[in-house]
Amino acid sequence: MNMIVIIGALELGGIFAIMSLGLYLSYKILNLPDLTVDGSFTLGCAVSAVLTLSGHPYLALCAAFIAGMLAGLVTGLLTTKLKIASLLAGILTMTGLYSINLKIMNDSPNLSLFGSTTIFTPLTNFEPYSQFLLIIMFVAVIFGVLYYFFKTQLGLALRACGDNEDMVKASSINADLMKILGLSLSNGLVALSGAIYAQHQSFADSQSGTGMMVIGLASIIIGMAFIKKDQIHYQLLAVTIGAFIYRGILTLALQMGIPSTDLKLLSALLVVLALILTKLKIRRKKVC
Repeated sequence: MNMIVIIGALELGGIFAIMSLGLYLSYKILNLPDLTVDGSFTLGCAVSAVLTLSGHPYLALCAAFIAGMLAGLVTGLLTTKLKIASLLAGILTMTGLYSINLKIMNDSPNLSLFGSTTIFTPLTNFEPYSQFLLIIMFVAVIFGVLYYFFKTQLGLALRACGDNEDMVKASSINADLMKILGLSLSNGLVALSGAIYAQHQSFADSQSGTGMMVIGLASIIIGMAFIKKDQIHYQLLAVTIGAFIYRGILTLALQMGIPSTDLKLLSALLVVLALILTKLKIRRKKVC
């Protein structure tokens, strides 16, 4: 495995880490299975591609984040105001986003960014590490912002909503608002990772988000299998490291000759294996 392959794996690991940190908000903090993720990742790709082609690669990241938050807002409103089960609400939003994403991309299934100026273009003099360093910077900033946010009163209220919703309501905190906020931030980060992914890969595809939910879950579960501490900074670190480990496993599989078409199956098997190992460890602790 040469250095270029390793750096490429680390770059994708960083992008998936951002996406997984977003999923962590809904899946672990709020305990809500949010299937909007697959659609909001593609939404980020689509918005990023269109604005990058227009010559605004940095604005593309901000717009993608806002678009993702709006997608999460829709899921949150369906869940809290219309009392639709979170799983179904996510599916409905994801389904609607498929058509919206195509409209954003002018009804084209894919857009090429080859030859366009991206956020990575000014750093070409620092190859082959430039893209990796920029992505790591994004991961570090998002990690720091989330860590600080979860220490604020608003962040603590959000965490409490996932732990004990009845207690939150008894404390006169608007639990519905917390869910909407959490889902919005979650999908905003997912869309941001999609925006970075599109510029990194130099294309956007209407199917880019397929399987992102599984990738995020794999990253979270794998990371927390290695780091079992409950403090928020350890949890965020576990998710981040899990994304790199996950991408490293897939890269190793490709180097071993496993076809790329089998990677989705491998991802699913990794999640199943990680869940089985986690349950076995819990049972052993109870026995002891």
